[in-house]
Amino acid sequence: MKPHNALAEPAVDRRSERRGDAEWLAGRLADSGSLLTIVWRERSLVIDAYGDRGPAPGTVPVTAASALVEQSGELVYLGDAGGRSYFSIDLSDRDEPLTGSLRGAGRLVELRQVGAAMSAADGNLLAYARAMATWHRRHRFCGRCGGPTTSRNAGHLRACSGCGAEHFPRTDPAVIMLVHTTGRDNACLLGRQASWPPGMFSALAGFVEPGESLESAVAREVQEETGIAVDSVEYHSSQPWPFPTSIMLGFFAASPGGDVQVDSEEIEHAVWVRRSELEVALRTREVRLPPPFSIARRLIDDWLRDER
Repeated sequence: MKPHNALAEPAVDRRSERRGDAEWLAGRLADSGSLLTIVWRERSLVIDAYGDRGPAPGTVPVTAASALVEQSGELVYLGDAGGRSYFSIDLSDRDEPLTGSLRGAGRLVELRQVGAAMSAADGNLLAYARAMATWHRRHRFCGRCGGPTTSRNAGHLRACSGCGAEHFPRTDPAVIMLVHTTGRDNACLLGRQASWPPGMFSALAGFVEPGESLESAVAREVQEETGIAVDSVEYHSSQPWPFPTSIMLGFFAASPGGDVQVDSEEIEHAVWVRRSELEVALRTREVRLPPPFSIARRLIDDWLRDER
């Protein structure tokens, strides 16, 4: 298997078979070793670096925050690791979340700001908690009848109080692909959006549409954005991307090349660039790439090293 991308190394054993076991969950909540992390308005609780370790998830014992848990009523069981159970809670309805038992527990930051400095497992725990919080906030009412929903199954189900429909967490799949030619004049296709900083280029990306395979989504997005045809698609790796609710599915896509015809609604500019040209542009800072935190950068770096 390829090394994990940022945010992508499993942090906990999710133990889905325990989510409906009320007695077992009550025992874990009463255990002084069980830990709680929080999400607040798209921010995660983090403690600063210590020793050789980078930033890490901020947590407090669940037992120390029992009053907070009882008031909220919507706790999410994330899973177990190292003999401990991990839970998360969304406090976005509070103006001042880090009070009482949470005072001094850490600082609330945007995960994209610190994810690159965290271990892939630590980042995964916070990505998991953030994704679950977003799903709960967006599904407080039933999509079938409009009735209010309540959290069940340790936070992994919302049940409608009207029609009884059950709603489960969902993730939006998105493909991200580095298109490249083959043969002697090997080059890759990079694009940029108008809102990006000057000189910033990245791999192409887009969402998978209903009834569409991943391979078809890769070919369609490349064709729509640049007018370039794709011959074959090779899976690379994936990355949770809870900004707000996606998973990025990374691919290399081989192409015969051709003239780029940019769809200005999708991207501002796209260009074929050879390895040697890109290396020079990076050294001279004429071109900037996405941060190492992203799977886009991983795809580009692997192509530069010819590690497809």
